[in-house]
Amino acid sequence: MPEMVKLTDVSKSFGGLEVLKNLNMVVSKGEVVSIIGPSGAGKSTILRCINALEPIDSGQIHLEGVLFDPKKTNVHKYREQIGFVFQSFNLFPHLTVRRNVTLAPLMLKKASKQEMQERAAELLASVGLADKVDAYPNELSGGQRQRVAIARALAMDPKVLLLDEITSALDPELTGEVLKVVSDLAKKGMTMILVTHEIAFARDISDRVLFFESGRIVEEGDPETIFKNPSNERTKRFLANFRK
Repeated sequence: MPEMVKLTDVSKSFGGLEVLKNLNMVVSKGEVVSIIGPSGAGKSTILRCINALEPIDSGQIHLEGVLFDPKKTNVHKYREQIGFVFQSFNLFPHLTVRRNVTLAPLMLKKASKQEMQERAAELLASVGLADKVDAYPNELSGGQRQRVAIARALAMDPKVLLLDEITSALDPELTGEVLKVVSDLAKKGMTMILVTHEIAFARDISDRVLFFESGRIVEEGDPETIFKNPSNERTKRFLANFRK
């Protein structure tokens, strides 16, 4: 499969703390990759660097074979190609669900108002929220708000979707709602990179799992191998906490 995202020797520090250390990572088109590991391992920083929310100190990031050059690349055009779903939803509370989904595409003139209204209705139906288009975020459950956030990210027709701990604030029932949406996207061939502490979520949705420790990929493989027969001792210790 062709490469969608490629990181080559990417390093990132905050002050004297080196968060990413010469990281090399490739995600193919249509692949679902989950990143797991202890807190502070640099997992969320990877997503923020891919989306240019955080500048890297060194290395290279390619999106579909095109190098992101902070001195030459139009960062706004670049970000339009990458959907980002945050843990905290980040919906605009004063806007309806429909307006939350259509705001960015309309501002960027991606389509006419009528076209985006229709697109929003389609996207909200696809995440099981066809009846909530005129609701406000405070009228929705956490799972519903997260599904709106996913629909909003998809409204820009991104090439890749980044999902940062999107179930960590939800109870198990609501997590299931969101998992179904992500599963449906995977079946449709959406390229996704997920950071999650939900081991069952990662196991069920992923083509490949990366275990991170101290800014490096310690182990990677298919879910069956990583979760049932990891080879690295650090991976084994980490996963043992979820089997108790």
